[in-house]
Amino acid sequence: MQELEARGLRSVEPVPAVEFPPVVLVGGTVMTATGDVHAPGWVVLANGQITDVGPGEPPKSNTHHVIDVTGRFVTPGLIDTHSHLGVYPSPGAGAHSDGNEMTAPTTPGVWAEHSAWPQDPGFVRALAGGVTALQLLPGSANLVGGRGVIMQNVPARGSRNMRFPGAPETVKMACGENPKRVYGERGGPATRMGNLRGQRAIFLEAQAYAEEWSAYHDALGESDGATSKRSKKSSSGPPEPPKRDLDKETLVGVLEGRILPQIHCYRADDMLSFMQLADEFDFSVRSFHHALEAYKIRDVLAEREVSVSTWADWWGFKMEAYDGILENAALVHDAGGRAIIHSDSAEGIQRLNQEASKAYHAGVRAGIELTEDDALTWITLNPAWALGIDEVTGTLEPGKRADVVVWSGHPLSVYSQADLVFVEGVLRWDAERPATWSDFEIGQGVDP
Repeated sequence: MQELEARGLRSVEPVPAVEFPPVVLVGGTVMTATGDVHAPGWVVLANGQITDVGPGEPPKSNTHHVIDVTGRFVTPGLIDTHSHLGVYPSPGAGAHSDGNEMTAPTTPGVWAEHSAWPQDPGFVRALAGGVTALQLLPGSANLVGGRGVIMQNVPARGSRNMRFPGAPETVKMACGENPKRVYGERGGPATRMGNLRGQRAIFLEAQAYAEEWSAYHDALGESDGATSKRSKKSSSGPPEPPKRDLDKETLVGVLEGRILPQIHCYRADDMLSFMQLADEFDFSVRSFHHALEAYKIRDVLAEREVSVSTWADWWGFKMEAYDGILENAALVHDAGGRAIIHSDSAEGIQRLNQEASKAYHAGVRAGIELTEDDALTWITLNPAWALGIDEVTGTLEPGKRADVVVWSGHPLSVYSQADLVFVEGVLRWDAERPATWSDFEIGQGVDP
């Protein structure tokens, strides 16, 4: 956020503080996503944070509001690493198609945030499914689609105010069929080798751009504290800064490690090729998305600490998706990798818990040793890591944000629903009192 504010891109309206009394959830089964399960257990939420977690009975307090969740389950809030809510909002219409800037094969300078419509009713429906944070991404038509944005799932008048506080920037890139299909008859790229050439070329340009800025700061003396700025200025005055380039600024952020690459990539060979590109330019892939053939190179991905954001059972809808298997996530996990179940769907995001359950049971049936806590991390802790927010959310631990879900039953059951959803300690969803913040739905008199 400091970078945003330095560029004059701070929120145009203040984010109001929401007062909510300290809460103690007692009597339920607490699944922490750390390996610890308390049955029964308790969780204390105060000042937007989890202040304590434990088994049995909580400490006595006269200042906390006690909610008895006996017979129910408590988990961290769910996190979706791959969503197009807001940029392809409901209802689906051409006027709402704001996810793909298909005017050039590479558009790193566009931001999904600037397309995101906070009134998309899909946000409320995702909240009702227990989703407290999500990454909105541009589409996958381009070699570089632009910046993603990590959001907390709260009502706001503008998308900037939905940003997850302190979350890093991300960028969406794509391998394989989509870019060559879109641009094959529009000047290219038309092949996979054309895809890689296009991506290498823009990173070469970004390297040169970074060197221009480095030389400029050297000339000002900013890179050498022992040398005065005045001594490095020319007699005619300070040097002129390089002309800003919005596309190259994004890629320089990747090269410097400030912007986390999120790569749409299905086939194992495409993932290997992209990692060669990353090695050439000395940056790390944070997550391969969809990644249906990740199981074929799961040892490589685990060794390089590249997470895998995938589906439970979507496959076969195009050639590069043909070798998908139901055990993909479980095999990645078994190899020591970071498996993640994402949605890429306005409907799927409403049932991420069920999708994780499908992937978990597919792995168990295949003989892979898994726990229910492992499956829970696929939709909590691991996606938090992929988005660079795992230090503040993704598990139920003291000091982390109070992003918490109370489920009517076991969270991996198709029969369970999210009864209560807290985002930073504020009750944002109550299944007994459903409400929407979408003006579209309010105007239509529609209940969520």
